[in-house]
Amino acid sequence: MPGLLARGAVRTWTTALRLLVATVVATVLLTAVVLGIGRVALPAQADGSLVAADGRVVGSALIAQPFADADGRALPQWFQPRPSAVDHDGGASGGSNLGPDSAVLVRTIAERRAAYLALNGPGPVPVDALTASGSGLDPHVSEQNALRQADRVARARDLPAARVRALVEAAVQAPDLGFLGQPTVNVLLLNRALSAL
Repeated sequence: MPGLLARGAVRTWTTALRLLVATVVATVLLTAVVLGIGRVALPAQADGSLVAADGRVVGSALIAQPFADADGRALPQWFQPRPSAVDHDGGASGGSNLGPDSAVLVRTIAERRAAYLALNGPGPVPVDALTASGSGLDPHVSEQNALRQADRVARARDLPAARVRALVEAAVQAPDLGFLGQPTVNVLLLNRALSAL
């Protein structure tokens, strides 16, 4: 009887070991296949959609970054991204989780509205200039938001407003699949085009 139990245990361990090896091999193979397809079909996205300037990486087209001075004040010569609940920290993605009845959210939106108007002058304030995205890292603003900032950027750079507005219009990206969401503008890519003027 002890020999029978030992053979059963060996068989169980052998089966478990085979299953473990098969799982590891399948996982490695699947990862390699998906990575290979990604590198061939979407090489820029597979490498993080990095944006380079003058031979160095300045950011990712997938992650918003602030265009601010050392004290966190928005620089008027650059288009600004939407607010971030995580201060545009790529290692701390997340929203604020504040609900519509939150006094903190109401106060934060009032502060963002005042800052936006102080930076861009009187006029309508787009919703995406007041609210952070779910990740806090959305690199896009609405077309309306980018156009609203164009006059300020043109003044700060001593450029014709029509030229900066045309730059915004050229940077507008259609909704995903042509109908999901609204037209948007990637702020980093727009600022790169602006610096090339």
